[in-house]
Amino acid sequence: MGHSTIYPTGATLYNPDKAWGGYTVYQAGEEGVVLIDMNGKEVHLWKGLLGFPAKILPGGYVLGSTGRRDPKFGIQDNVDLVQVDWDGNIVWKYNSYEHIEDPGYEPLWYARQHHDYQREGNPVGYYAPGLAPKTKSGKTLILAHKNVSNPQISDKPLLDDAIIEVDWEGKVLWEWLPNEHFEELGFDEAARNVLFRDPNTRSFGHLGGGVGDWLHINSASYVGPNRFYEEGDERFHPDNIIWDAREANIIAITDRQSGKIVWRLGPDYTSPEVKHIGTIIGQHHAHIIPQGLPGEGNLLVFDNGGWAGYGLPNPASPFGLKHAIRDHSRVLEINPVTLEIVWQYTSAEAGFSVPTDSYKFYSPYISSAQRLPNGNTLITEGSNGRLFEVTTEHELVWEYVSPYTDGRNTNMVYRSYRVPYQWVPQLEKPQEVAIEAIDVSTYRVPGAAPKGSASIVSVETTLPFVEGAACVATSDEGKSGG
Repeated sequence: MGHSTIYPTGATLYNPDKAWGGYTVYQAGEEGVVLIDMNGKEVHLWKGLLGFPAKILPGGYVLGSTGRRDPKFGIQDNVDLVQVDWDGNIVWKYNSYEHIEDPGYEPLWYARQHHDYQREGNPVGYYAPGLAPKTKSGKTLILAHKNVSNPQISDKPLLDDAIIEVDWEGKVLWEWLPNEHFEELGFDEAARNVLFRDPNTRSFGHLGGGVGDWLHINSASYVGPNRFYEEGDERFHPDNIIWDAREANIIAITDRQSGKIVWRLGPDYTSPEVKHIGTIIGQHHAHIIPQGLPGEGNLLVFDNGGWAGYGLPNPASPFGLKHAIRDHSRVLEINPVTLEIVWQYTSAEAGFSVPTDSYKFYSPYISSAQRLPNGNTLITEGSNGRLFEVTTEHELVWEYVSPYTDGRNTNMVYRSYRVPYQWVPQLEKPQEVAIEAIDVSTYRVPGAAPKGSASIVSVETTLPFVEGAACVATSDEGKSGG
């Protein structure tokens, strides 16, 4: 199915009585990092800054990157991770994880940061009462890349997702490499065979046969203070790290002290304990809802669907690579101890017919979800550049579509965050003006014919009218797949 060539951008709906007011930050195509208010007004732009993702800190500081490695030589490797002030001045910088000499480029130190990071004081990078990230000191958790070899996994070179913690001066205090914990990841024999043959190989000229982006971890955060740890469950120690691997359909918690994986969901979703959840595929932004927010302690994740995982071949995956496939997305809130689905947002909650119209809530890559203080959830349907907020009853109370496009002519948004107005003291709190939903069934662009403007004629039929016939015909069409 194609898509509309004309569609609204900016804020399209806003209910101030039910939405949680604040500023929203995201990467605006190739322009830089933009900050918008609830009416979609762009109140600030950090031009040229890369947000992978962009995060706001109290005081109007923003975290991002100043550049990215040439894609001929690396997958989404950012040169650095920087903290800039309101005026764009760099006040903190990390770029010393690896010294790289790419052909045709001057030797350069890289952070190789990608997809996520957290500043000490806040476990997940978004607002939670009493958990403010530090701005002038503190440690930073960083998701980075490291090229490794591990014949236990594959005879191909591997791109590993290193999780590191650095101090304010940039010294690495802790490093964890998932390839060293392969036996703890739960891959069955079929998955191991696929991984060995093709660990999601990405081709690069200087590496000959390419490199295996075997896990593609896209989020890493602290578990943070939570009720489960307070009740004695050591798996949920606040210093432990929760992460998710998009290509392996895995969400896991790493014990900070031992390095062992102490909690895991996936890659197998067929056991009785998790079968009710269904397969989580290509997920993003898995994290524990911080203390002080509704649902605290539960797992929140954007379950993309799409294509991911390793396993037995099937008609859609003849070699078993990306063998799990689903054409719609879900946002899931899961109790990590009982594995009960506490809350969800799917195409059904969005008001679409299931399963025929499930694809209408679908972002097969990127995307995120944030729990807000009033219990609402801010969702980034990233591939469509759509940010929206829903209540616990799934009512849409705010919606925004990014007007910015990138070099691929897509308005995709990797991730967005909502922060309170007081975190940005440089601005006065804006006036919040309601935006009523447009009745799309009657709205027309200027010059277009209004609804109901066609001439109406009666058509005689030679078939006798049979009560219920229309229903029978509809049912038959459904059976034939029409």
